[in-house]
Amino acid sequence: MGCGVTKSTQLQLKPCNRGNISVPAATAMRAALLIQRWYRQYVARLEMRRRCTWNIFQSIEYSGQQDHIKLYNFFGYLMDHFSSANSQRNLVSHMFGDSDLFLDMEWERHVCYKEIEVPDIYTGPHLFFPLTISNVTELVDAFKNKQKLHARYVLQLLGKTWTLLRLMPNISHVCTCKHKEITICGDLHGHLEDLLLIFYKNGFPSAETPYVFNGDFVDRGKESIEILLVLFAFLLLYPHDVHLNRGNHEDHIVNLRYGFTKEVLGKYQVHGKMILKLLQKIFSWLPLATVIDQKVLILHGGISDKTDLNVIAKLERHRFVSALRPLKRRGASARQKDAALEPDGDDELSAGRRRVQSLTHGTPLRFRPEFPRHSVHSESGRTGRSVEQELRERRRLAGLSLSSDSDPAQVLETDADEWKQIVDVLWSDPMSQNGCVPNEVRGGGCYWGPDVSQEVLDRHKLQLLIRSHECKQEGYEFCHNGRVLTIFSASNYYDVGSNRGAYIRLGPDLIPHFKQFQSSRSTRELTLRQSVGRTELSALQALRMQLFTHKSALIHEFQEYDPQCTGVISVKHWAAAVEKVLRLGLPWRVLRSQLVTSSTQDGQGTLDYHHWVNQLSVIQPSTEIANTSLLETLYKHHSNLESIFRMIDTDHSGLISFEEFRQTWKLLSSHLQMDISDKAISDLAESIDFNKDGSIDINEFMEAFRLVEHSRAETEAPPSPE
Repeated sequence: MGCGVTKSTQLQLKPCNRGNISVPAATAMRAALLIQRWYRQYVARLEMRRRCTWNIFQSIEYSGQQDHIKLYNFFGYLMDHFSSANSQRNLVSHMFGDSDLFLDMEWERHVCYKEIEVPDIYTGPHLFFPLTISNVTELVDAFKNKQKLHARYVLQLLGKTWTLLRLMPNISHVCTCKHKEITICGDLHGHLEDLLLIFYKNGFPSAETPYVFNGDFVDRGKESIEILLVLFAFLLLYPHDVHLNRGNHEDHIVNLRYGFTKEVLGKYQVHGKMILKLLQKIFSWLPLATVIDQKVLILHGGISDKTDLNVIAKLERHRFVSALRPLKRRGASARQKDAALEPDGDDELSAGRRRVQSLTHGTPLRFRPEFPRHSVHSESGRTGRSVEQELRERRRLAGLSLSSDSDPAQVLETDADEWKQIVDVLWSDPMSQNGCVPNEVRGGGCYWGPDVSQEVLDRHKLQLLIRSHECKQEGYEFCHNGRVLTIFSASNYYDVGSNRGAYIRLGPDLIPHFKQFQSSRSTRELTLRQSVGRTELSALQALRMQLFTHKSALIHEFQEYDPQCTGVISVKHWAAAVEKVLRLGLPWRVLRSQLVTSSTQDGQGTLDYHHWVNQLSVIQPSTEIANTSLLETLYKHHSNLESIFRMIDTDHSGLISFEEFRQTWKLLSSHLQMDISDKAISDLAESIDFNKDGSIDINEFMEAFRLVEHSRAETEAPPSPE
C-alpha cells in the first residue's frame, strides 16, 4: 500500500513528458504509412460512392430526356403519316396548333396588360418603365422575400423584353477593356437562391459588371419565373452589358415535362396562359451564342463537325420555336407518307433504353424528313411600324435574307441544315474520344471529340469554348486539352449536397477564374462522409422507384434465367437482367449491397427475386384500380402522360374532359404499342373524378399516382455502405 502511494506520488511529482518519449524512426514511418494508406482507402471509397451516386442521377435524368424526345418523335410521325381524318392526328394537331399565336406587332392589343388593374391591397413591387436600378433592386428584394410580381407588370416586362430581343443578333459580340471582367454563369434551372448568391458575391449586373447567362434559366427548380423576370429586368436596364443565350430548356415543349409550365399556371391562374404564350415567343428570340473579344465562344450545349457560326449568325432563329419540333410545310414530299417509322416498343430497342435515335445525327431512318421553317410572323399585307422597320433594317445589315421567293427545294434543304445547327448548339455534349457521333444518351445533338473542338475553333480563329448543359460536381470542368470549359451554376441540382455551383470571371487576358459556391447552409456544415451519404440515399430512392415501375419486365427477365421456376437466381444473372430491362448503364453488382437486403439472398451468391421485387414497395394511390397493367403503365410512363395531359389542356385550365382523358390514354397506348381497353380507361376516369363533374383535375390526378417510397421500417434495411 505504501509502495502504491509512493508510485502515485512519484507520478504526480514527475508528470510524463511526451516530448521525451523516443520512438524509433522506422516505427514512426510505418505508423504514418498505415494511417496514410487507411485514409487514402477511406477517401477512395467515398469517391467511388460519390461517382456511383452521380451516375445514378445522370442516367435517370438522361433516360427521361430520351423518353421525352421519343414521345415527340412519335407525335411527328402521326402528323406525317396519318390522314387529316385520323382522330390521333387531329388530337396532335390540336395540341400543336399555332392558330391562336398573335403577330409580333400585335402583342399590346393581344396582351392588354393596360386593362389589368392592380388592386390597392397589392403589397408587392411596382414597376415603372423605363426601368431604373432602384426599381430592379426592389424587384430582386421582393423575390428574395417570396413576394410575387403582379401579372400586369409581368406581361408589361415580358412585352418590353420581346421588343428588345427582336433587335438583337443571333450571336452577341462582347469586348473586354482594361480592368473590366465579364462574369459568365451556367445553368440556373429555377434556383433563385443561387442567382441571388452570385449577385451577393459578384455584384448586380451593370456597365462595370457585365454578365453572360448561358441558358437553362427555367425548369426543375421552383422559382423559374422569378429568375426570368430578374434577368429580363437587368437586360432592359443594361442591354449592352447583360447577355442571355438560349438553352435547350428555353423550349415550351420541354417546359411541359420539367415543371415550368406548371409553375407559371400555379402562380398566375388568371393570366398564366398569356404569360406562357409570350414566353414561348421570347424563348425563340433569345440569341444562340456570345463571342468575347473574337476569341471566346459561349453557347449552351456544344458544337458538331458541321457547326458553322456564319450559318448560325444568319438564320432566322425565331422560326425554330422548339428545337424538338421543326415545323413542316403542309403537303410537302409525298414520299414521306410511304415511309415507315421504326417501332418504339421497349422490346424492339436493340441498343436499349440509353440508345435512341438522335434528333439530327442518327443513323438514317427509312425516311429523312425535311423541315421547312414556317414563320408565325410572316403575314402578307401587314402594316410596318417603327420597331418592325428597325428590325428589318438591322437584319438586312446583318446579311439576313428577307425574301421568300427562293426555290422551295432549296428552302427545305436550308431549313433542315439550320435546324441541325440549332439542335447541336442546344443539345450536344463533349466526349474524350475523337470524332462526332449521335448523342444517343440524351437523344438530341451529338457527342463531339477533341479533334472537332480544335477544327471548329481554329476555323473560326477562336481559342476557347465555354458551354453549360451538364451538371458538374465542382461546378466546372475542363476538357479537350483545355479548349472546352463547362460551367454549371445551379448548386444542389440533383439533391442537397450533390454538387457545387460556379461562375467564371473573364478578364482582358481571357484566362477564366472560377468562383464556387453552395447555396444551402446546412450542406456547407456537413462533413464529406455525411454529404455523400445523404446524396447517395436520395439517388438510391430514385433508383428504387425506377425498379418498381419495371416490376413486370424484371420478373419476366428473371424467369428467363430461372427455367426451373425455383424463384432463385444468381447475383450475376440478377445484375444482367436489371441492366437489360432498365438500360441505365450502372454497376449493378456494386449497387447490390444497397438494393438487395440480406433476407433475399443467401451465402451462396443467389437471391430470391420474388421476395426482392416485393420489397420494392411504394405507397399505393388512394384510387383502387383493378387493372394492374394500366396501373403499372401509369407509373412507368408518369412523366409522358403528364406531358400529353398538359398539351391537350390547351387553355391551361388544369382540367380535361373524359373524352380528352380517353384520347390521351389511346395516344399513349399507340406510342407504347400496347392495348388498353376503353372500359379500363373509362373506369379509371370515373374513379378519379372526385367531385363527379365530368372533368379531371390534372394536378390532383398526377399527385394521386406520384411514386413515393414506402417506409422501410417493416423491412430489413440494407447494410450500411461503411
